[in-house]
Amino acid sequence: MLLNGRTLFLIVAGTFVAGGCAAVSDHKLDRAMIAVAHPLAAEAGLEILKAGGSAVDAAIAAEMVLTLVEPQSSGIGGGAFLVHHAAAGGAIDSYDGRETAPKSAVPEMFLSSSGSPKSFSAAALGGRAVGIPGLIRMLALAHAEHGRLPWALLFEPAIKLARDGFRVSPRLASAAGGDRDFERIAETREYFRPGGKRIRADDILKNPALASTLDAVAQKGPAGFYEGPVALAIADAVSHAPANPAPLSAIEIAGYEAKKRPPVCTPYRAWRVCSMGPPSSGGIALLQSLGMLENFDLARMAPFSIEAIHLILEASRLAFADRDLYVADPDHVPVPTEGLLSRPYLQARAQLIDPTRSMGQALPGRPMGAPGDLAAESGPERGQSTTHLAVRDSDGNTVSMTATVERGFGSKLMAAGFILNNELTDFSFLPTEFGKPIANRALAGKRPRSTMTPTLVFDADGKMILAIGSPGGARIAGYVLKTVIAVLDWKMDIQAAIAAPNFVNRNGPTEIEAATLLAAIAPALASLGHDIRFRSLESGLHGIEVTAKGLRGGADPRREGVALGLP
Repeated sequence: MLLNGRTLFLIVAGTFVAGGCAAVSDHKLDRAMIAVAHPLAAEAGLEILKAGGSAVDAAIAAEMVLTLVEPQSSGIGGGAFLVHHAAAGGAIDSYDGRETAPKSAVPEMFLSSSGSPKSFSAAALGGRAVGIPGLIRMLALAHAEHGRLPWALLFEPAIKLARDGFRVSPRLASAAGGDRDFERIAETREYFRPGGKRIRADDILKNPALASTLDAVAQKGPAGFYEGPVALAIADAVSHAPANPAPLSAIEIAGYEAKKRPPVCTPYRAWRVCSMGPPSSGGIALLQSLGMLENFDLARMAPFSIEAIHLILEASRLAFADRDLYVADPDHVPVPTEGLLSRPYLQARAQLIDPTRSMGQALPGRPMGAPGDLAAESGPERGQSTTHLAVRDSDGNTVSMTATVERGFGSKLMAAGFILNNELTDFSFLPTEFGKPIANRALAGKRPRSTMTPTLVFDADGKMILAIGSPGGARIAGYVLKTVIAVLDWKMDIQAAIAAPNFVNRNGPTEIEAATLLAAIAPALASLGHDIRFRSLESGLHGIEVTAKGLRGGADPRREGVALGLP
């Protein structure tokens, strides 16, 4: 890495990166791969790939294991977005498994009796924050179109681990041990603190209730989750929660519908980048940022130089100004996606970027098709506990999927052995501002806006070269943006790009990853007008890079994931 003309060596989260780029082996690389947030999930997915399973098959097996071993981040009680590329024919499909608000949801649901927004922690606990889970229906939809192995087979690794027990990781032990809300939720407390004793790293933890649930889903398909005892357990947990109970019926749960959505794609220099569209804002924010940065020669700039980072932060600032005003569930709000991604619009937005000075808080633009009666959203910090996985099978089919229960352990409620999400707190707590409605206000049947950014990148010949994504709440788009630029413009390999320091701007303060060498350029960024904040910025980037010799995997050293390949 160059800093004011000097070469630095980065040591980021335990990974040594020389000159901003890790050494790359010349041996022939793998032909199939999975990169995911826990070794047991990676092993389950790899076994499915070895058995001839598709990328979707492996993703399902891995996510079922994550439900058990990483419950603080994702699982069947939450939702996900999945982007799929079919090697034969080149089709790009995106699947929406985002949770939906129940009939009881109203725009004012997270306001206090005085009319002011509740604190995030108060709103997120218990039943009112729970959206109807979408993960299982979404995965079933993707499996029907791209699966190769029998549905039931994909659940066997998770069922076995749940019944026989798994070794608790340090990350899970730390997250569960530090959660004070468990004391208010008896079922959750008893699972994570059996007999009043906190689970510790290397303890063996069993979950027979989850094993039974997964077995029901394996044998009956989505009906095993959305109907019968599991649906009744979800409805009961929400309706009779010890904190913030809210009406939810099994009939509402049975009515959940996963959807195929058109992916959002745009050219970026010699490449084509595709991601998830609304109700996620992440894909649009990523593509807008890239579209603006296309007007600057980042490849000429030193990786992670002040010059480059300033431009990236300013582009992200402009993208988030648009995001906060325009992006929400497209089934309830007209989202001007085409206008937001048009090249003339982004070229005009790029002209607002001053290479010598930060613009401060950016104003939203006026893209083609923009509605004129909306107010921009502002609100509390959102939860960041999410997961990402990438899979490529031996036929070249690829999955990039981000899944979540929202904050750590979601609503803190458990039902039938799994954590229930608190996804409804992704809605705007304020329904209106200055007399105008906020696009992301809560409504019955509506999907809260997300920033999950599962992404695929293609070369000029249409070949898929990169699958990437991350957890991180509203910072996800920034983490993915950093990694895509590092791989495409700065020619870093995927692991070095993931491990490199994070920096984010969401149209407010500029956030720099603490305890990295980026701290050295903070004063220079401040002199350009950036309001600097140091944070942990704990991403969970996982990705796969396709090279002429095979596949390279990348797993974020800030978490406990791995990338495993099939030679």
